[in-house]
Amino acid sequence: MKKGLSILVLLVVSAAFFTGCAKKDYGELHVYSIIHEEETVALTDLFTEKTGIPVKFLRASTGELVNRVIAEKDNPSADILLGGASSYHIQADKAGALEAYKSPAAKKLPSYAVAEDGTWTGFCVLTLGIGLNEERYAQKFPNIPAPKTWEDLLNPAYKGEIVLTNPVASSTSYLFVQNQLQRLGWDKGWDYLLTLAPLVGQFPNSGSAPAKLIGTGEYAIGVSYIHALIKYKAEGFKVVAVAPPQTVGDVDCISIMKNTKNLAAAQKFVDFMLSKEAQELMSSIDFTIPVNPEAVGAAGSVPVSQLDLIKYDVEKASEQKDEVLRKWAENVK
Repeated sequence: MKKGLSILVLLVVSAAFFTGCAKKDYGELHVYSIIHEEETVALTDLFTEKTGIPVKFLRASTGELVNRVIAEKDNPSADILLGGASSYHIQADKAGALEAYKSPAAKKLPSYAVAEDGTWTGFCVLTLGIGLNEERYAQKFPNIPAPKTWEDLLNPAYKGEIVLTNPVASSTSYLFVQNQLQRLGWDKGWDYLLTLAPLVGQFPNSGSAPAKLIGTGEYAIGVSYIHALIKYKAEGFKVVAVAPPQTVGDVDCISIMKNTKNLAAAQKFVDFMLSKEAQELMSSIDFTIPVNPEAVGAAGSVPVSQLDLIKYDVEKASEQKDEVLRKWAENVK
């Protein structure tokens, strides 16, 4: 009887010990999330369900979170930066704020989705387009054909009816700015941007704002990620998504913070985000295009093969970022 009780006590103590180790190794994961809250909740809940690792997240704009990551690089408050175009992760890496991690799951991904040094990895493809609210556009511009190209947006009649996010805060708009600079060249690109800016009725900070404002009919025209426009259309809003020629494509990325206190859990989360299951879940919510070749995009999402994309130089976009945003701030009021 005593022997049996001793064994039972030993088993309980051992279980408590190993549980304690597990909690120490895989404590609560902290995520800075740039992607929408709905997707963040769905993904982190599934991750916790599969691994038992609890997650807390802070959702904010790209500019705010990338600046936090850089400012906190010696003592980070988060373990993961989830979302944001590659140029922003390159910026954080150059500031010494990211931890290199080459996930085994990254071996199957296309080269454009994986940093050579392993500091960031793409989990979905981002492409820019023009969004229209059918009803408002027909009411405001009954005699003007719907815009099909980036140049079409320069029509003076559109003044006050275009919504474009603020590139200082939003990776969506910075990608748009680089789209024009790289397809037209520096001088002609700035001519385009400074001709367009006075026509814009609002420069919100959130990359998700234009699709929402177009969907609700507050503006007739906007620049947005194509998948965001398709999502609003699928929800019943009178939205049309236009993929103009010579648009730009990039990847939404995930990175691990340098000096993270929860490296093992952070690596598990990266592995999870590169999985077929996670990328199909995200696509089912917001129509993004997975980078994992085994994952299938949601019905209605636009395959990359159907888009006319420029050859986007990510390194140039990152190197020019400070100069471009300074010039924007000086010239766009």
